[in-house]
Amino acid sequence: MRDFRSSVLSCVEHERLEFELLELRTRGQDLTRLRGLTREGQAEWDRRERVALSRLVDDDLEHECGR
Repeated sequence: MRDFRSSVLSCVEHERLEFELLELRTRGQDLTRLRGLTREGQAEWDRRERVALSRLVDDDLEHECGR
């Protein structure tokens, strides 16, 4: 039973990480479109997106709960 709970919790975490990545990408696109970003600002958004994607991939590899 413990494995089932663990897999359910990891899937919830996986969904949260997917949402976080999507939200980050959307905000970055909106910022770029509405006011433009400096090179430094764009680099920061790119870094944040890579970190969010890395967390999602790590969770998928650890728990194999990705779709």
